[in-house]
Amino acid sequence: MSISHADEREILNKLAEFARILDGRQWQRVAEVFDSAISFNYGDGKEQQGIEALTENFKTYLDPCGPSQHLLGSIQVEQQGNEIITRSYVQARHQGAGDKSDRFFDSNGEYIDRWQCQGNGWRIVRRDVRWAMLKGDMSVLSGD
Repeated sequence: MSISHADEREILNKLAEFARILDGRQWQRVAEVFDSAISFNYGDGKEQQGIEALTENFKTYLDPCGPSQHLLGSIQVEQQGNEIITRSYVQARHQGAGDKSDRFFDSNGEYIDRWQCQGNGWRIVRRDVRWAMLKGDMSVLSGD
């Protein structure tokens, strides 16, 4: 079986939508991209599982900060059996909120995602993140 153009398009659109979900803080929509039993390591060495844990991870870092912009590019799509693997470079800019609005934190790295097609379309079942560069004032990601 080879991936169809329509399936590849759906996956690429879901990656783009993921960035908009994060930047719009639309936490109720996370399940549109990720499987409920998602397993993940967000680059901190901690293995975690479940859509609730993933959503809490996003909220922990993004709710305290001001505007953010997640840009994904140089996306590779590869089929492995019934799964699709995507590798996406990510650049994320985070601006502080309130009295930290003059501060920024940038992260650059790669999302490595394993996708499976389910009854509700393609969903990420595994995400690994590899950070290449972290620069700026990381306190914009915390309420401190």
